[in-house]
Amino acid sequence: MRVAEIGDNCIDFYERLNRKYPTGNVVDTGVNLKKLGADVSIISTTGNDENGKLMIEALKKEGLDISHLKVAEGKTAITYMDMNGNDRVHGDYVEGVLENIVFDEEDVRFACEHDLVHTALWGKAEKVLPQIAEKGIPIAFDYADRLDHPLVEETLPYVSYGFYSYHKGKDEFIKEFLKDKVDRGMKIAVATFGEQGSLAYDERGFHVGPIFLARKVVNTVGAGDSFIAGFLYGILNGDDVLKCLRTGARLASSVVEVFEPWVSEEQ
Repeated sequence: MRVAEIGDNCIDFYERLNRKYPTGNVVDTGVNLKKLGADVSIISTTGNDENGKLMIEALKKEGLDISHLKVAEGKTAITYMDMNGNDRVHGDYVEGVLENIVFDEEDVRFACEHDLVHTALWGKAEKVLPQIAEKGIPIAFDYADRLDHPLVEETLPYVSYGFYSYHKGKDEFIKEFLKDKVDRGMKIAVATFGEQGSLAYDERGFHVGPIFLARKVVNTVGAGDSFIAGFLYGILNGDDVLKCLRTGARLASSVVEVFEPWVSEEQ
């Protein structure tokens, strides 16, 4: 199974703690998918600074295909982070070379060689999704908690698997929201609720995802991306929706037990 991750990459820098690591929606999801057993390619652009070198070294170490990770003149994107207890706090974001990121015809051709393409709200890949979908490649999209973002509607015709973060639990609004997306063409729409689990909707109806409690929550960063990785790994294996939700939840519970957005062999 081959997955193309197309979109953003950045460095999270916890300045007060003097800690930083490579991340980004497609990076975190991609590394977690690779650890589960998928072959993963990153299609993105990083900077030619020290942070860019850190990004490349990390992705090489994790065994991802970086043949289509471009290196541009300038700074790698960086998010300044802090902690509030065991929850991450996002500070300033400096876009760096991602400000001018472009996905060219070669990137699209390469993406279409994979079994599935995943991207996210800040990945700036929405313009090439029609070309990828036209080739029959299923697309997964992480919309985070921006349920009213214009891209929710703009990308709907091309997305097979949509993921949404929602903070009000399994209320009627989110149920209708998920059902609407599938009624208008999506294969599966999924909402995550943090400690309250998850909910998916497909042509067979609603599926309630289980909850796996972490032994100790160290940092919640990466929980959503790892959940998506687990769910998509299940999809690629032909698992039913409930098993996909279970795989995602179990992986997310392990990731919040470490500081970084994926569990490394050293941990």
